[in-house]
Amino acid sequence: MQHSIVFFSCCFRRLALVRADISRLPFVSGSIDALHAGAAIHCWPSPACAVAEISRVLRPGGIFVGSTFIADVLPPVIPLLRIGRPYIDQITGNNTFLSELELEDLCRACGLVNFTFVRNGFYIMFSATKAS
Repeated sequence: MQHSIVFFSCCFRRLALVRADISRLPFVSGSIDALHAGAAIHCWPSPACAVAEISRVLRPGGIFVGSTFIADVLPPVIPLLRIGRPYIDQITGNNTFLSELELEDLCRACGLVNFTFVRNGFYIMFSATKAS
């Protein structure tokens, strides 16, 4: 199954729509000012590959804004979640539900800094900036 993301760019009254695989974005490194992924990360087969690719295409100082569902509402079960994730993925259709800390660590590992977020139960909206 191909997981895709749709991009659009509006400049000088022109609009370009691009449908692409999130793990192989058809953009030059450092060419995107901002990227939004709404309620998507938990659906990507490899959030780590996707966020690394997003970081690659963002220019230094560019911003990544996203939202997703997370699985750390009950902090004591986080270690069990990590152990049981392969089994949970089978039940949930290979969705990957990260914890808030895992999401922040993923952004940092991919060169994104200034991670900020707003939570509402299992739902998180966040932003991070490509390091300069």
